[in-house]
Amino acid sequence: MELATLATLVVFAFTTSITPGPNNMMLFASGVNFGFRRTIPHMLGIGVGFLSLLIGVGFGLGALLATVPLLYTALKIAGGLYLVYIAWKIGTSRSLSEGGGAARPMTFLGAAAFQWVNPKAWVMAVTAMATYADPTPGRYVFSVIVIGLVFAAVNLPSVSTWAGFGSVLRDWLSVPVRLKWFNITMAVLLVASLWPMLR
Repeated sequence: MELATLATLVVFAFTTSITPGPNNMMLFASGVNFGFRRTIPHMLGIGVGFLSLLIGVGFGLGALLATVPLLYTALKIAGGLYLVYIAWKIGTSRSLSEGGGAARPMTFLGAAAFQWVNPKAWVMAVTAMATYADPTPGRYVFSVIVIGLVFAAVNLPSVSTWAGFGSVLRDWLSVPVRLKWFNITMAVLLVASLWPMLR
């Protein structure tokens, strides 16, 4: 992969990873409600889940979705319904969790599995492979691996920024009425983040 192509790939990976979307909205809310440390498994799950999705798309899933559009539609609907459920849980949360309550942050496996029904993740993966994978025989596999490594390198710093922002606001949001309206706002934004991807 040429240096100029690699540079544009890094910019693409960074901007798509750090801009608002379902993962980052959930991490922001998790940072507020559970703190940074308890959100780490969620962050790591996003990284591993998205990497597995990206590699899967690179090695054939993208072509499968192109030939079976109904499958892609089903994935978008499943992802949308799951996000509405998560938004409901966030929107109805009324207290900060310190580890002893019933509320729990998303697990590593839950976050990893969610990437496979996350509409933004699919759009990112398909676009990255269609744009940056080198179709030249003998170079394709290497280019898919490079794309995966670039996303892995920028993903954790990007998503941890959102969880960090949330954890910084924990003290200010310890006032119940502020937390209530924050969680409702985050739930609305989470559902709204689906709109561009579900049209």
